[in-house]
Amino acid sequence: MISFGFSPCPNDTMIFGALACGKVSRPGFEFEFTIDDVESLNNLALAGSLHVSKVSCHAYCHLRESYTFLNCGGAFGRGCGPLIVARDKNLKINEKTKIAAPGRYTTAALLLSMYLDAEYGIEHPDIIHMPFNEIMSAVSDGRADLGLIIHESRFTYQRLGLSMIADLGAWWEKETGLPIPLGGIAAKKELGSSTIQAIEELIRKSLRYGLENRAEAMRYIKLHAQELDEDVINSHINLYVNDYTLDMGTDGAAALYELTRRFDNMRRETEQ
Repeated sequence: MISFGFSPCPNDTMIFGALACGKVSRPGFEFEFTIDDVESLNNLALAGSLHVSKVSCHAYCHLRESYTFLNCGGAFGRGCGPLIVARDKNLKINEKTKIAAPGRYTTAALLLSMYLDAEYGIEHPDIIHMPFNEIMSAVSDGRADLGLIIHESRFTYQRLGLSMIADLGAWWEKETGLPIPLGGIAAKKELGSSTIQAIEELIRKSLRYGLENRAEAMRYIKLHAQELDEDVINSHINLYVNDYTLDMGTDGAAALYELTRRFDNMRRETEQ
């Protein structure tokens, strides 16, 4: 039995729905699926509790010794990064600014630290970590000055009267010229290369089935989605499911390498 984790976000349920529902033939494989938010999956992988899992690329920086990163099933792209939002678009950012952000192992949290250090010289920001779907309300009701939003929130923050302060994806692309590496599939190295390659191909088949049977896939996606508006769901899928999802390619590999390189530099500086 292979334990397999993915998130309830529309891009993941589009990718893995066919595999989870038995629409893709998987001879010789038995999977036990865990569907949970990505920070919970990050922590499960960090504890070594899942054989295969969707993880944030930030979490993968901590997992490199025991997990390998698959070429397909990831969330890479351009114009799809986390956004910083606020009630007051003229808010001045400093070390006392309270920022609501998703879990500490999310790529969004890592990018936030990089951005604040590079643009404001803030090395120790006042970050309140919380589930991603609570961040906009935390900003709206004043519990936080800024919110770092991901997933469906990209398409709905204006409904709460919030304004975008910065686009961390655009910042990353300007800094590096590379697509933003948000998340991907990590598989335990102990599974062996042939098993890992077979699982990678099953994921690719599952994704293709979802894309070719969109109406059927939508029913499964809605069972798990935070936002049920089909326009929002489709916008989410169209943004995060792209050519990099089928194969991250050389650009995606370069982006993941650059993220891990910067992560390693930050960790060395912190330890000095």
